[in-house]
Amino acid sequence: QVQLVESGGGLVQAGGSMRLSCVASGNMRRIGAMSWHRQAPGKEREWVATMATYGNTNYTDSVKGRFTLSRDSAKNTLFLQMNSLEPEDTAVYYCYADIQPRGSFIAYPYWGRGTQVTVSS
Repeated sequence: QVQLVESGGGLVQAGGSMRLSCVASGNMRRIGAMSWHRQAPGKEREWVATMATYGNTNYTDSVKGRFTLSRDSAKNTLFLQMNSLEPEDTAVYYCYADIQPRGSFIAYPYWGRGTQVTVSS
């Protein structure tokens, strides 16, 4: 089965850095766009950053200049480098990907289970 697994979350002090990873695995033909989303306690899930199929990136305004996407295509892995972290960045971070399973004519949306990021002040 196709799945996404996030890792790299934890506790960090304000101003610190952290790198999240998202690994796609399973019987896949193609991986399309991948993105990071986050959900803080009591808030709706929000979009954070997207890497399009061929590498173009977009970020929500609140993380521009602090967060950077990168990928290791050979390992089907998307990274989110987070610098200058703020308490407002505290949330569960979820990975999303459009993935076409082998044997399917279309892609489907896949979500990871999330990784907790806590930034202390």
